[in-house]
Amino acid sequence: MVAYKTAAIIGTGTMGPGMGAVLERAGLKTFLFDIDPEALERARAGVDLAGGVLDRLEAPQVPGGSIHFSMGLEEAVGEADLVIEAVSENVDLKKKVFGDLAALAPESAVLASNTSGIPITKIAEGNEAASRIIGMHWSNPPHLIPMIEVVQGDQTSATVKDDLSGFIQSFGYEAVGEREVPGFVENRILYAILREVVELVERGIISHADMDTCVKWGIGYKLAVIGPLELIDMAGLDIYNSVGSYLNQDLSTASTVSSMITDRVAEGRLGMKTLGGIYDYDAEDVKALGAARAAKLIAVRKALEGDKGGE
Repeated sequence: MVAYKTAAIIGTGTMGPGMGAVLERAGLKTFLFDIDPEALERARAGVDLAGGVLDRLEAPQVPGGSIHFSMGLEEAVGEADLVIEAVSENVDLKKKVFGDLAALAPESAVLASNTSGIPITKIAEGNEAASRIIGMHWSNPPHLIPMIEVVQGDQTSATVKDDLSGFIQSFGYEAVGEREVPGFVENRILYAILREVVELVERGIISHADMDTCVKWGIGYKLAVIGPLELIDMAGLDIYNSVGSYLNQDLSTASTVSSMITDRVAEGRLGMKTLGGIYDYDAEDVKALGAARAAKLIAVRKALEGDKGGE
């Protein structure tokens, strides 16, 4: 396994600080780059917050790690073994960024994208470093969810994929290898669930509050411990075959986004960031919910990690 020593995260945004805190704790000299000085200031606070969560998780700390904030791309990537792009989900922007990375980063550096679904082959198109470009999709919040999707493009080297997967596993995260597919696997499963959830609420079958309770306790609680294919085995393939034979015909196959969502977007109700979406919030709600959810995720992760030895 290749031992990366220096990493750079390009674009701080929502996930950059959490990723940076994890990599610093894994012993890497880690640069967080952004063109916006205010974003870098927010990232400083975000790194501290994520570090506190990692302390509560009692995550192992490898000596030698450090965090550096930079507005100079060459400074950030000039000595990097691993570069993670985390800019906006715009393929043209990402292609431009990877062109810059191919020119400025060492020829041996792995160039990874945290895209949540843009094809890696598309991002790497026409790039001289295409064999080193790979998907490294962290799940949000990255310092709490210990799973990363590793996605090869058509030209990605198998060695790059194997080395990156080994590195991810070295700091206690699960590396999930996938073939390229739009949205990648995690988001495809999530959006299939969300499509059915939204349709049932929109049809008046169930209230939004009861839907969240149903999914959290009836599905999520179970799936945190028993994987979906393990669940089929547990229930019995004959049962899945019987129920699926009639239920699959009635599930949503909508190819457009529900008006329940699009109408709210048009009204500017975007969720917690605008203090209103499906639910209404005030600023104190948002802060309290974030802290409460982090505490619960910490408790669940500790429980699941503690159970690994008994699997």
